[in-house]
Amino acid sequence: MVKFTPKLKVLRYVGDKEQRRSLRRTMYEHVTERFSSSGVSSLPFDVLLTTYDIALMDQDFLSQIPWDYAVIDEAQRLKNPSSVLYSVLMEHFLMPRRLLMTGTPIQNNLTELWSLMHFCSPAVFGTLEQFLCMFKEAVDPLSGADATKAKEEFKTLKWILRAFMLRRTKAKLIECGNLVLPPLTEITVMAPLVNLQKKVYISILRKELPKLLALSSGASGHQSLQNIVIQLRKACSHPYLFPGIELEPYEEGEHLVQASGKLIILDQLLRKMHNSGHRVLLFAQMTHTLDILQDFLELRKYSYERLDGSIRAEERFAAIRSFYGRSANADSKFAADKDGAFVFMISTRAGGVGLNLVATDTVIFFEQDWNPQVDKQALQRAHRIGQMNHVLSINLVTGHTVEEVIMRRAERKLQLSHNVMGDDVTDLEAKEKAGIETSDMRSIILGLQRFDPTKLNNENLGESKLSELNAMVERVIAMRHDPVIDKDNRKIELNSTNLSNGYDIRIGGNSAADGYDPDLDEASYLSWVEKFKESSQSIDLVEDLRSGRNLPEDRLAKLEAARNKAEEKKLSKWEVQGYHSLNVKGAISPGDCDIMSDVGSVHFVYGDCTHPSQICASEPTIIFSCVDNSGNWGHGGVFDALARLSADVPDAYQRASEFGDLNLGDLHLIRINEDCGKQNMDGDNPQWVALAVVQSYNPRRKVPRSDISISDLEDCLLKVSYSAAQNSASIHMPRIGYQDGSDRSLWYTVERLLRKYASVYGIKIYVYYFRRTL
Repeated sequence: MVKFTPKLKVLRYVGDKEQRRSLRRTMYEHVTERFSSSGVSSLPFDVLLTTYDIALMDQDFLSQIPWDYAVIDEAQRLKNPSSVLYSVLMEHFLMPRRLLMTGTPIQNNLTELWSLMHFCSPAVFGTLEQFLCMFKEAVDPLSGADATKAKEEFKTLKWILRAFMLRRTKAKLIECGNLVLPPLTEITVMAPLVNLQKKVYISILRKELPKLLALSSGASGHQSLQNIVIQLRKACSHPYLFPGIELEPYEEGEHLVQASGKLIILDQLLRKMHNSGHRVLLFAQMTHTLDILQDFLELRKYSYERLDGSIRAEERFAAIRSFYGRSANADSKFAADKDGAFVFMISTRAGGVGLNLVATDTVIFFEQDWNPQVDKQALQRAHRIGQMNHVLSINLVTGHTVEEVIMRRAERKLQLSHNVMGDDVTDLEAKEKAGIETSDMRSIILGLQRFDPTKLNNENLGESKLSELNAMVERVIAMRHDPVIDKDNRKIELNSTNLSNGYDIRIGGNSAADGYDPDLDEASYLSWVEKFKESSQSIDLVEDLRSGRNLPEDRLAKLEAARNKAEEKKLSKWEVQGYHSLNVKGAISPGDCDIMSDVGSVHFVYGDCTHPSQICASEPTIIFSCVDNSGNWGHGGVFDALARLSADVPDAYQRASEFGDLNLGDLHLIRINEDCGKQNMDGDNPQWVALAVVQSYNPRRKVPRSDISISDLEDCLLKVSYSAAQNSASIHMPRIGYQDGSDRSLWYTVERLLRKYASVYGIKIYVYYFRRTL
C-alpha cells in the first residue's frame, strides 16, 4: 500500500494481546483528543490491516468502528455460511461495501458460490433455497436433468454474476499482453500396481466385499464408504502405510521403492531431474505418506525441505528461504548449489495457498486431494508471476483403482466451474453421455479384472516392464521441450497400466469420457463378482504377507538361519561388554497353559501407581508403564516419578537402547529393591518396574511418537501378567488410552485385555486414576 497509495495511513492491527491493547489505547487517545479540540471524532488511520483470527478475537472492539469498506482476501474462507467467521462478519460488523478476493470463486457446487454472493449482496441473493430452486437444473447437469433448460440456467447465472464479479485470469492477461508467463504442461501418469500393492488392495476388498456390494447397489452408508476409500488410497500410495506390512528389521533400502508403483516412477523422475538441475515441488495429501517419501529422499541422498501443518511459522519461512537460496546464488537458472534443496515436500492443504515458490519448475502430485480446486491452487505456487521457466506438472495416479475413480470425478467437478465461469456454455449433451458410469462403487472394483487374484506372487516388476516405465519417464521429461506443447498449455495423460502393450497417450479432450471398460456389461460384472467371492474364501493376503508364509521354504530357512546367526552374534557381544538383558522371554500364552483362576480381578483406585504400598502393603508389586523405543527418558508425570523411585529405571532403559535391546513388544522387568531379597523385618516386599515398549519414535514424523500399538501392548500385558503370576505379585498401572481428546475406544480394548489376563493368570491388577486438585 505504501507503493500504490502513499497518501493513505495504514495501521497494522496485529501482534499479541498486549500489543493490540496498546494499539487500542493509542486509537482511543487519538479519538478523544480530536473530539475535544474540534468536536469531530476521527480515527488515526485510513486503512486497518488485520487477520481473520484477530478479527474474531477482537470482534467486540472492531465491530464498533463504522467501516466504509471491507476488503477480504482469500475469501474462499467464506464459502461455508455456517462458519464462525461468516456469521461474525455478517451479524456484528457494519460493512456497507464489500470486496471479496479469491482464486477460487466457485469450489465444487453452487451452494459455495451462493455463500460468497450472498455475503457480497444479501438483498440480491436471497436464501440458499431460493437460489438452488432458481437454478435447480444447473445444480447437477449430469443427473439426467433437462440439458436445454440447464444450459439456459447457466446463461442466466453467468449474466447475473457478470454484474458482481471481475475475473482476472492469467489467460486473459497473457492474451492482452499485460502478463508474460512460460508454458504449463499438465501430465497425468497412470502408474501400475506392483504385486505387494495388489495383495494389499485385494485383501481390503475381500474384507469389505459385502459392504462394497451393498453400497454399489445403492444402500446407505457414507461413513463406511469413506473409510473403505481411504484404505484403498493408502494401498495405492504405498503398502507400508499399513502397520505390519514392512518386514523387520525396519531399515531403509530398495524394498521401500520397489513396494510402490508410483514410487518407482517417482524415483526415475527425480533421478533424471536431479541430473538436469531442475527443482521439484512434491505434494502429498497424507502426512504419513510424507514420512515415507522423506525416508525415500534420505535413501537417495537428495536435499529437501518439508512443510506440513505441524511446521511452525519460523520454520516455514526458513524452509522457503532454503529452497530459494539455490536459485538466488546461482549464476545460471539451473546451476547446482549444494546448499540448496532439490525437493520441497509439502502436504497439499498446508502448502497449497499463499506460497510463492517460483524457484521450482516441476510440480509432482504423489496423491490427489479430494477437492480438485485444492490441487489447482497448489499448482499455482509455481506457475505464477515471477516464473521464468516452462513448468511441468506431473500427477501420479494408480490406474484402474480408486485413485482413477477420484480423478475422473474431479474432472467432472471442475466442469461445473467451467460451465459457470467459462466464456462459453459447453455442449452439455455430450458431457452428459460421457460422464455416466454404472456406479462409483463398481468402478472401485472394476479395475481388478485386469489381474487374477489367484496368480499373485512376490516377484517385483521385471526388467522389461521397468525398461518400459523408464521409456515413459523419458517421454515425460521430453515434453518440457516439445515445441507443439510450448505453443499452448496442454493436458496429457500417459497410461502405463498395461505395460505389455506399451503405454497409450491421450492429449487434450476430456479423459473423463473414457470408461474403464466399455465392454463390461451387467452379466460379466456379476460373473466377476461371483468369482471374486469364491477367491475371497482363501487366506487373508495381508496376514499371509505378515507371517511370511508366501515365501519359498528355502528362503524361509535362509532367513531363519540369518536371524539365528545375528542373535548369537548379539548375545556374544553383550557377554563381552557385560550387558545383561532384562527383557522378559518365554512367557506362556493363555492358549498354551492350563492356568485359570477365579482369583484374578481388576480394581480401579485413586492414587499414584508408583507407590503401590499404599494399596498393597504386604505383597510383591510390579509397576507397569508404557515407553517408546527412542532410548530417551522422558520428563514429567510418570517418568519423573519412576526416576525418583529408583535411578536404576532410566539407566536400564537407556542402557537397553545402547545395546539394541529396545524393540517394539519388549517388556523390561527392572528390580528396584534388590537388597531386600524376600520379605524382611521392615516389611519391605520385592518390587519391579515393567517398561513396555509399545510406541515407535521417529523425529522426522509430524508427530514423532506414534500412537500405542495394541498388538505390542497385548504382548507386553501377556509378559507382565505371566511374570506377576510367577512372582505372586500384583500389577499397578495408570489408566492407558483415556486422555482428553483421544480416541476413548483404546481404553476399552485395554480394559478387556486386563480382565482377560487377570482371570487367566489369577492375578490382581490395579488401575490408578490420578486425583486432580481443584
